[in-house]
Amino acid sequence: MKRTSTFYIAFGSNKGNKLNNIQLAVNEIYKQVGDVKHISKLYKSKAVGFDGDDFLNGCLELNSCLEPQVVLDILLSIENKLGRIRTESDTYESRTIDLDIVLVDDKIINTESLLVPHPQMMYRKFVLLPLNDIASYVMHPVLKKEIGVLLQNCKDASELEPIQEIIKIPTSEFELSKFNYIAIEGNIGAGKTSLATRIAEDFNAKLILERFADNPFLPKFYEDANRYAFSLEMSFLADRYQQITDDLSQLDLFKDFVVSDYDVFKSLIFAKVTLQEDEFNLYRKLFYLMYKELRKPDLYIYLYQKTARLQENIKKRGRDYEQNIADDYLNKINSGYLDFLKIQNDFNVKIIDVSNKDFVNDREDYLWVLQQIAVN
Repeated sequence: MKRTSTFYIAFGSNKGNKLNNIQLAVNEIYKQVGDVKHISKLYKSKAVGFDGDDFLNGCLELNSCLEPQVVLDILLSIENKLGRIRTESDTYESRTIDLDIVLVDDKIINTESLLVPHPQMMYRKFVLLPLNDIASYVMHPVLKKEIGVLLQNCKDASELEPIQEIIKIPTSEFELSKFNYIAIEGNIGAGKTSLATRIAEDFNAKLILERFADNPFLPKFYEDANRYAFSLEMSFLADRYQQITDDLSQLDLFKDFVVSDYDVFKSLIFAKVTLQEDEFNLYRKLFYLMYKELRKPDLYIYLYQKTARLQENIKKRGRDYEQNIADDYLNKINSGYLDFLKIQNDFNVKIIDVSNKDFVNDREDYLWVLQQIAVN
C-alpha cells in the first residue's frame, strides 16, 4: 500500500448557508481525498479587508495517500463544485467555501501552485486557533515552533467566537466499532491484507495479520505439493491457532475493535484441497479439537474475486513462489470457501464481490466496500 501523509486543511465560509457549505466540503474531502481524523471547533470572525458577512472558520486533520499537488487540485474542484467563483481581483471577497492546505507532515513544498507550510498561517488567528484545537504540539517545519507557541506569539488582534454547532466526521456513518472482531477472508490475491490494514488505520482497530511469510514450508509446497502439503497445513494451523489465541486475549484499551486478514477455518478449507483423503481425515480431527476453543468473529467478510482478477493481483505483487499457481487450484479454493459459507449458521457472513473494484487505489471503490460492510 502507498504511504499515507497527514494533511492539515483550513476551511472557511461567509456566503450562503455557511455551516452546510463546510459540511458538504468535508464530506467531499472524505470521499475524494482521505480519512478525516479530527475536526476543530468552528469559530466566527469578522471579514477582514472587505465588507462581508462573518466567516465560520476551522481546521481538519486527514490522512491521505495522494500527493499534495493532487490534493490541492481536488480541493480547488470541491470549491468550484460548491459555487466558489474566483476572480482576477487582488482584493479579498466573500466565498461559499475556502480550502487551504496548511501543513503536510513535516514537508516543505515550494512550487508555482503550492507553498507548504502555508506562508501566511503564522499571521492568521483564524487559522492558528482552530489548528491549535487539533494540532497544538505539531511542529512548524520551517520555524521549528509548535502550533501552540505560534498562537501565543501571533499578533493578530482579531476576535474569534467559538460556536456550538459542529461539523460531523463522515466516517461515523459506517459504525464498524459495533463489531468487536471482524475477520476478512478471500482467495489468494483477493486483497484481504490491504483491506484489513486500511480499516485498522481508518477506524482505530487492532490489526492481526497472518504470518504466512515466515512459513518455511510455503515455497517448498509450491515446488512439490504432494510432499509438503501436510507439513504446510499443520504448520499453518498451529501458527494461526497460537496467533489468534494470543492476540485476542490481549486487551488493547486504546483500540475500538479487532480486524484480521484471516479466519482460522481457512485451514480446513485449504487442507481439503491440498491433502490426500486419509491425511485430510486426520487433519480434520486435529482441527476441530483446536477450533472449538477459539473465539469466532462477530462479522465474517468474504471478498470474492474472479479467477482472472486473482491472477492479475498475484502477478502484480510478485512473490516468486506464487507465480505458477494454476487457475484450477484457485477455483477449488473459492469453491471450498463458498461451500463452507453456505452452511454457516453461527457466523454473521457478508460476501462482497470486488471483481470490478480496485479498493486499494480507488478511494470511491474503498468507500463502496465499507458501505457494503456497514449495511445491515
